[in-house]
Amino acid sequence: MEEKKETPLKAAFTWDELKLNSDGMVCVVVQDDKNKDVLMVAYMNRQAYEKTLETGVMTYWSRSRNELWVKGLTSGHFQYVRSLYLDCDNDTILARVDQVGAACHTGSRSCFFKEIMKSDNVAENG
Repeated sequence: MEEKKETPLKAAFTWDELKLNSDGMVCVVVQDDKNKDVLMVAYMNRQAYEKTLETGVMTYWSRSRNELWVKGLTSGHFQYVRSLYLDCDNDTILARVDQVGAACHTGSRSCFFKEIMKSDNVAENG
């Protein structure tokens, strides 16, 4: 797949308004915009946040490689931003994306495929 043309995004919150973790980053939960599946979790530093807004392509900070990581640049599995939401504590971003190909480095569509357990419990209203 080809990378789409860059599209600058306007954000309602600046990097300085976010609450960062002890590493100076913010957690990003990535969700498929169409089917609402949770695809992955990653982290952004200021450079990744600003690059994501500048290009419209999800960009993270790779903690293992200690470098900026444009999702899809190597694999072709790009994530195009549809919307970004900030949680109530300003410390986690929900990124809704158009996912091209697999989100997980294992080749799975989502990183969340290892079932731990299931339950038939249902919350009762009343």
